[in-house]
Amino acid sequence: MLTSWGWGVAIAIVMTILRLLFGSLYPFLAAVEPLPEAEILVVEGWLPDYALEAALVQFERGNYRQLVTTGLPLERGSYLVEYRDFATLAAATLAAVGADRDRLVAVPGPAVMKDRTYASAVALREWSIATETEVRAIDLISLGPHTRRSWLLFQLALSEIDVSVGAIAVEPMDYDPQRWWKSSAGVRSVISEAIAYLYARLFEGTI
Repeated sequence: MLTSWGWGVAIAIVMTILRLLFGSLYPFLAAVEPLPEAEILVVEGWLPDYALEAALVQFERGNYRQLVTTGLPLERGSYLVEYRDFATLAAATLAAVGADRDRLVAVPGPAVMKDRTYASAVALREWSIATETEVRAIDLISLGPHTRRSWLLFQLALSEIDVSVGAIAVEPMDYDPQRWWKSSAGVRSVISEAIAYLYARLFEGTI
């Protein structure tokens, strides 16, 4: 039976462990590991406008030859606008904010109900094969804690054509990444992505 002092020590240890866990979880999920040899910058098309703008900055200061957007069909409003998928919508947004249209490519993916990120990665692989686009390495831009899972799934899909994949996370603006546990948006985002990444890690061989 612990004494009151013992309980105090135990609680302090648990709180320290939780603080370390909370402090390291976001940086792990929001991976920033670009490849110096990357030739193409790939942007997930569902990203908010501010993240697309950050992607354009990264593209312009890097040594990339192409800027590629990926994404699946829009789930809402596609009958009312000219863009039917996130890849094309993101490409149009990037062009509107100054991207070089001659170096900008949209690669839409199929309509699927599950494994959406993987489907986008496979679409990119098939585009590379169909267009005979030779590439050895890419950098992938995603948003915050979603980046680690996207990175894993793009690596899985592109390993079949021997393409290396780097990762660049854009920080979300709807919560403080350094104190994500202090906002509902941060908790929802980080915890759900941690679970989703663990699932993808466990079942990546079955996709």
